Amino acid sequence: MSEQRSNGHSVSLLTAHIVWSTKYRYSVLKGDIQVRCRSLLIQICEAEDVEILKGVISKDHVHMHIDYRPSQNISNIVKKLKGRSSRKLQQEFPELKRQYWGRHFWAIGYGCWSTGNITDEMVNEYLEHHRKPDDRGGTNFIIED
Repeated sequence: MSEQRSNGHSVSLLTAHIVWSTKYRYSVLKGDIQVRCRSLLIQICEAEDVEILKGVISKDHVHMHIDYRPSQNISNIVKKLKGRSSRKLQQEFPELKRQYWGRHFWAIGYGCWSTGNITDEMVNEYLEHHRKPDDRGGTNFIIED
C-alpha cells in the first residue's frame, strides 16, 4: 500500500477500486489495443498525480485500485481516464471507430468502492474512546441520533 500523501494543509491516504466496461461489453481489449490502453491509463494517471496500486485490463472491462489526492474526486478521475483513453484508442485503431460509430468506446457509468487500511469497527472504537471526558477535564460533543 502507498504512503500517506501530505502537503502544508493535510495528510491523507485515499484509495478506491474503480471498474468500467466497454460499450455493449464488446471484447475488444486484446492484443495491441489492450497494450495501448494500459500505457494510456498509466500516462493519464501520471499526469493527474493518481497512483495505480494495482490494475487489470480484461477483454471487456478495466479494474483499477488507485490512490488519489484529497483535492481530486473519483468522478473527475474516471471521466479523464475514460475520455482520454477513448479518444486516443479510436484515433489509433480505425477498426474501433467503425465498431463504435457513436464515438463512445466505454459504457456509461462505472463502479467505485472506497478501500483503506482501517475497518468500520476500528473507526467506531476510536470514536467510542473519544466519548469519554478528555485528560484536561473537558467534555466531548457526540454527533449522532
